[in-house]
Amino acid sequence: MRLAYGGTLTAASFESSGDDQRMKVNVIEVKDYLTKSNLPASDYVINPYIGCSHACKYCYACFMKRFTGHTEEWGTFLDVKVCKKPINLKRLVNKNVILSSVTDCYNMYEEKYRVTRDIIEQLVDADCSVGIATKSKLVLRDIDLLKKFKDLKVAMSINTLDEKFRKDMDHASSIADRIATLKELHHQGIYTVLFISPIFPYITDFISIIEATNEFVEEYWFENLNLRGSYKKVILDYVFEKYPEYASAYQAIYVKGQKDYWEALALEIEDYCREKGIKYINYFYHEQLVKEKIEKNKFS
Repeated sequence: MRLAYGGTLTAASFESSGDDQRMKVNVIEVKDYLTKSNLPASDYVINPYIGCSHACKYCYACFMKRFTGHTEEWGTFLDVKVCKKPINLKRLVNKNVILSSVTDCYNMYEEKYRVTRDIIEQLVDADCSVGIATKSKLVLRDIDLLKKFKDLKVAMSINTLDEKFRKDMDHASSIADRIATLKELHHQGIYTVLFISPIFPYITDFISIIEATNEFVEEYWFENLNLRGSYKKVILDYVFEKYPEYASAYQAIYVKGQKDYWEALALEIEDYCREKGIKYINYFYHEQLVKEKIEKNKFS
């Protein structure tokens, strides 16, 4: 990582934060920020951190613990990546790169470590499409850089307008702050995406979310709630306690594996967006798209 005065940032450049009361934070050196991506909409992904302070109860990225050696509960640790080597912009020509897939590049510790800012400083002149996905208002700190990109989308994740439900699910920015962030990004000329994800059956009201934001959002993405591993029980227990009226429906979807709900909702989203002239992408079949891309890459 390059410093403003021309030096190089290493793990030794930061004081240890291992005794942070909220999170176990460590700084690690990596060989490269770029990783080839199997995501449907990107060629490369950059994850400036391992772990995330948002501690979303439904986060699929907790699977990363299998590869990183972390034994701590997801949402209680963060590894800050630093890289001596500049990003190879030639690899990104005519490619799509996204920040990030298994962390939030604007988690609360980015305010201190500024890894994401350093990365996007390097990407400003890259001949590629860049996407930023976040739940944090901190993205506005870098508006000076974001306005310089030729091809940039900033996606904010919102799956409810109910702040109480949001607080039960994550430690990220409030819903009001996320909406205000989208509005300011739009005002500054940044292409805005609202990622309605993950959609909780019968709890997420996608129409209300669109109606509250469509004046300053260019595009909507939709993704369903997938439950697996340790967090499946956590979410089901929560729904059974807080929303007992939906218990049988969640049993049908997540225990019996019924697809009827998602198939009907996909049609409802399609009809609504077409009627209103809304640009959208449905990622309900995200896992299948990933599998197809992996197979395609085997022969490319």
